[in-house]
Amino acid sequence: MLEGKIAIVTGASRGLGRRVAIRLAGLGAHVALLARSAQALEETRAAIESQGGHALSIPVDLSRPDAIDHAKSVIHSALGAPSILVNAAGVFGPIDLLKDTDPHAWIETIMVNTISPYLTCRAFAGDMVQAGWGRIVNVTSAAALHEPGPINSAYGTSKAALNQMTRHLAAELKGTGVTANVIHPGDVKTDMWAEIKSASERLGDVADAYVKWAQWVEQTGGDDPEKAADLVADLMTDAAASVSGQFLWIKDGLQAPIPSWGEPGELQPWRT
Repeated sequence: MLEGKIAIVTGASRGLGRRVAIRLAGLGAHVALLARSAQALEETRAAIESQGGHALSIPVDLSRPDAIDHAKSVIHSALGAPSILVNAAGVFGPIDLLKDTDPHAWIETIMVNTISPYLTCRAFAGDMVQAGWGRIVNVTSAAALHEPGPINSAYGTSKAALNQMTRHLAAELKGTGVTANVIHPGDVKTDMWAEIKSASERLGDVADAYVKWAQWVEQTGGDDPEKAADLVADLMTDAAASVSGQFLWIKDGLQAPIPSWGEPGELQPWRT
């Protein structure tokens, strides 16, 4: 299905990023694996190659423009121009009231969740436009659509910004053969889930909503993470060529889809 395609997956060292990378490689793509942890990336690469796939691991700080430029050079030299980009790297950030947050941790959340996808999209979208085919998938969260509440200002802000950036990108890519979407991977029992559970329990009543969410995920077992890989794979098909600028949900997830921006709004007066 993806034979001859070159894919980039950020956050490929664990969790959803690792699963997506393995899935894309299984579909025939040569996959560049990007994340900070060299050892964990090598584990993903080994898993792919044990199944007959091809992968290149590139340890990189995704929030640094110069590091992205270096990664681009390595990818072009070793594999060629990519036509698939999945930004799965992410952190939840400080779980606390905004007034009590560590500013370095708050800013780092924006850097990892929003700025690094901007940098990778900026770096590789041009290759896709030139080729006339491309798929960009940015991993977001339903948290960006929920009514804002306490303790997750960094994460919610970072994902809302990621959504809007992706919509702008999709508008710019219209008619080029390149699509850009965001996906909610479901409520998955991951390392991030465990971190949220632990931090929320320490905060007491102010974090009650997150304690209950973590308990619900534990009780239900959470969504199957392979469903997110299924969704990414679906977006690679010709049938998804017209799907762009959308907030997409896994099939039959535990959480019902929340309205995003599917309905057109009123036309601005100056556009009539």
